[in-house]
Amino acid sequence: MRKSMLCAVGGAALALAATGAAVAESNYAEDRAKIENLQAKYMFALDFRDPEAYAATFTEDGILDYGAGEIKGRAAIRKLVEDMRAREAQRSADASGLWPATGRHNITNIVIEVNGDTAKATAYWFHMGNDNPERRAQLNSYGHYEDELVKVDGEWLFSKRKIYNEQVAEWIAGPQNPVVQPGPGPRLRRPSGN
Repeated sequence: MRKSMLCAVGGAALALAATGAAVAESNYAEDRAKIENLQAKYMFALDFRDPEAYAATFTEDGILDYGAGEIKGRAAIRKLVEDMRAREAQRSADASGLWPATGRHNITNIVIEVNGDTAKATAYWFHMGNDNPERRAQLNSYGHYEDELVKVDGEWLFSKRKIYNEQVAEWIAGPQNPVVQPGPGPRLRRPSGN
């Protein structure tokens, strides 16, 4: 009787441990999906020059570091996109008969580490545009993002996004692999729990 009781307790403990691992896996999958969704919303807001939607991907005190310096806070980030939109409207007016040029950003190779209500992410990006006399699509820029994120009221937001752009000398990344920290082991890895 005692032996069967121990087996039953041991079996229950294993079942609970497996359930806990499944919950942790489920939470990671949900967090990752929400972070990837945030990254996509950021791209659409940027490409369609939507200042409100763009700024809303950041925390109130969020930082955008795009190589020319840091822009701090949603209001300043919103203003950056408003200014982009105004410049492009002026360029479109000067385009002498051509339809306005457009561009689309894409993101790939996304590595995400979630640690409770904070996360780090690194991803490649590239840009396709048609800013040429034929309005022909061409790959015209690429780089990577290094993100710090926080969960606010159940939703992920950027607390800091650093943009590297390999087309601009002041924005290049350099030779260090961004997903490996100095010393042994990867910097961004899938968590084993929580």
